[in-house]
Amino acid sequence: HGMEHHIPQESGELLSQREKDVLALSVKGFINKEIADRLCVSLPTVVTHRKNITDKLGIKSVSALTVYALTHGLIKVEDI
Repeated sequence: HGMEHHIPQESGELLSQREKDVLALSVKGFINKEIADRLCVSLPTVVTHRKNITDKLGIKSVSALTVYALTHGLIKVEDI
């Protein structure tokens, strides 16, 4: 209760809203083509977003990205 406010949010602000969308769909198990279709963007755009996400966060593994997405409120446990 009220603890959320003590969690540093700066790392969450590294990502644009679109990158957060791509990350959330990625860790939910969608492949790049499905993400592109859902977000109405091209496949190369999704690939670029995913590269930017891993570069900005310094996280390459899907499991670590999933933990990041969970801890930053981008997805819920029941989404994965």
